[in-house]
Amino acid sequence: MSRIVIISLFVVVAAAFAVVGWLSRREDSKIPTFGDMSGFVMQYQVGKVPVGRVAVLGFWWWVGWHFFAR
Repeated sequence: MSRIVIISLFVVVAAAFAVVGWLSRREDSKIPTFGDMSGFVMQYQVGKVPVGRVAVLGFWWWVGWHFFAR
């Protein structure tokens, strides 16, 4: 039962990402695209430390560890 719930939640999250991506590409949309958001996060620095890049690297490490390492 819990496996079905978790898979359903992943489907809902994927659908939400698709809808937000579609809404962000409409004309006169105030929602930034995922590329714009990624660029904004990647620019964030504290002094000379690229905190945004480290955060994105950590996120991809987490995704790879949980979904691709089997």
